[in-house]
Amino acid sequence: MNGKRLYRTEGPYKMMAGVCGGIAEYFDVDPSLVRIIWVAGIFFTFSAAFWIYLACALIVPRKSDVYPGGGL
Repeated sequence: MNGKRLYRTEGPYKMMAGVCGGIAEYFDVDPSLVRIIWVAGIFFTFSAAFWIYLACALIVPRKSDVYPGGGL
């Protein structure tokens, strides 16, 4: 295991709940790309992606909860 943890982003990188930003940091991709894919998923899956996003917003911890000291 490489020590990477999934979390929601906070601060200036957060748009709504920070889920897409956290996923982008986890996979080391551009957050805008993740957001575009997520919005497209909402339209093409008949809102299943919305409910997945909501579940992630409630379940996935914030970055400050995962790394209390301010990062790695």
